[in-house]
Amino acid sequence: MRHMLKTGAACAALLGLGAGSAWAGDAPDLPAAVVAGKSIFDVRTRYENVEQTPLKRGEALTTRIQAGWESADFHGVKVLLEFAGAFHTDSEHYNVAVPGGASLNGRTRYPVINDPSFATLNRAQLSWTPAPFFTLTAGRQRVLIDDQRFIGNVGWRQDEQRFDAVRADFAHGGLKATYLYVFHVDRIFGGRLDWSSDSHLVNVAYEVAPPLRLEGFTYALDFSSHDPRAAAAPNASFTAGARASGKAKAGPLQLAYDATWARQTEYRGRTTPFRLDFWQADLSATYKILTLKGDYEQLDGNGVRGFTTPLATTHGFQGWADAFAASAGNKTHRDGIRDVNVTFVVRPSWKIPGFAHPEALVRYFDFQSERTGAYLGREWDAQLQATIAPKLTLAIKYAGFERAAQVPRGTSAPPASRTKLWLTLEYKL
Repeated sequence: MRHMLKTGAACAALLGLGAGSAWAGDAPDLPAAVVAGKSIFDVRTRYENVEQTPLKRGEALTTRIQAGWESADFHGVKVLLEFAGAFHTDSEHYNVAVPGGASLNGRTRYPVINDPSFATLNRAQLSWTPAPFFTLTAGRQRVLIDDQRFIGNVGWRQDEQRFDAVRADFAHGGLKATYLYVFHVDRIFGGRLDWSSDSHLVNVAYEVAPPLRLEGFTYALDFSSHDPRAAAAPNASFTAGARASGKAKAGPLQLAYDATWARQTEYRGRTTPFRLDFWQADLSATYKILTLKGDYEQLDGNGVRGFTTPLATTHGFQGWADAFAASAGNKTHRDGIRDVNVTFVVRPSWKIPGFAHPEALVRYFDFQSERTGAYLGREWDAQLQATIAPKLTLAIKYAGFERAAQVPRGTSAPPASRTKLWLTLEYKL
């Protein structure tokens, strides 16, 4: 309740800032601004099947609905309200749990599928744009920064991650800067295991030209919770890093690259001292309907803990099987992870009624321990998706992780082998 009061207070403060400009002089009709807004509506039904040794087969059939309204601009002020809820239409043959932690529904004989039933206020935000180059947003909001490697909404799960925060965005020419003060993290566990937060997120980027975009960031994260299962304090950290990315033409090829470095240390003495690095680099080439991408990612580990990204959408990294999922939803390993992966994508230009914008993807991963160099396992991922009716998307997705049969002494054991299959239908206005 206290964090909701803080959210309301932040919105009220922002409304007060904008009131002078919004209601000065001849104000337009406020009800008309509301009616002229846009509706938000999204329905997603998903079947998920998990086979994981030595557990029983896990299955979940869930449906999530998100519905809300965003007002039109009213002297630079906009209001957005959105509600969300999900329900399962079968027995709970799956475990809702923090990976590596306690179960929230007691189904420990089954693998983890973190899609509990829930009903919640998904977003409640007030934004104010007093000038074209500046926007201030307060309240419960969705936050996606870059590719969500460090900050995201975990949108893959039915109950997405939300931030009760105050956000400032500045943009001028090629310069973009974002600052957030986050005082609560509403996590993906159906209203449980949330974090109180005293965190500061800063991201500054400058696009020199399309082939070169430079970025710097610092994420000072401080979390707390009365529930020890939430693993709040161990996920407090200070991360600072830099990124370079860009696109360029090379004859008939469209090239794109991305390179990131970051260093993570303890923050405010919430954990024992540590220092871990993150390295990432990828290069992709697109020729007509074909794309080939190679990627290298390294998360350091010291034998006790690995580099973590507790506010990231980690599902898109280190394999869809989420084999390396750890406490708080991180993907990490105490000996660190070296991840080499190759992706092949085909986007056919077929014009088949009822099967528009098809895309087929295949990805291969090879995992090694960063600290010892030992082989940990491999994974194959595949996906086929298409628009099968106006605003209705169908996706079939597979992930299979095979752990190393054995690892040298001194290397922590890799996670269990597993396969996952998803069938998803999503309608979005």
